[in-house]
Amino acid sequence: MAGQSFTSDGLLHAFITGPNGNGMTDLGTLGGPFSSSFATSINDAGQVAGFSDTADPGGTHTFITGPNGIEMKDIGVLSYVSYAHGINGSGQVVGYSPSADPHAFITGPNGIGITSINTSDGSNSLAFGINDAGQVVGESWAFPSNTSHAFVTSPDGVGMIDLNSLVDLPNGIILTQAVDINNVGQVLAISSAVPEPEIYALFLAGLGMMAAMVRRRSTEA
Repeated sequence: MAGQSFTSDGLLHAFITGPNGNGMTDLGTLGGPFSSSFATSINDAGQVAGFSDTADPGGTHTFITGPNGIEMKDIGVLSYVSYAHGINGSGQVVGYSPSADPHAFITGPNGIGITSINTSDGSNSLAFGINDAGQVVGESWAFPSNTSHAFVTSPDGVGMIDLNSLVDLPNGIILTQAVDINNVGQVLAISSAVPEPEIYALFLAGLGMMAAMVRRRSTEA
């Protein structure tokens, strides 16, 4: 497992454990005497993704480690900071990098290269999960409405599609945020009821054909 813990100096550092949670190893930071780091995701090889302060004031960058948490590497940013939220089996990392507007990003295998996941209308976006095919999920919204919609992409983060267009939901239910996706295309999402303010967590089963649908829509577009 991976997470973050206070050090004896009162700083938060990312850590990884051994199998079955045995032993806690400090992953360190990307630099600076008072830097903190946060681990947000881990894959089966023990590659950890997260974000860390750097030696530059205010410079928070996404990182990835090698297998078993060895050697933290700076992935970089789209703007001045970046935050990782998910990693898949090949070490592709997703998250977001805000400047004036936040944009979701995806990297290549082993965290190499950071690329914006383009929206169809130039709206803002956040990425939270990725499966081994590189399908990414998250949320997107545009001004002035600021209404969030969950999204899913084709493999390698291509072709952002509103998840609401792929499922049949009761009237008044909007999928606002997709937080994770597994290797058969099942999505864990959060929905809101309109006009009621309740928030629901939905596990969207039966989306096994979602990848094909996304690819077809992307081709038609």
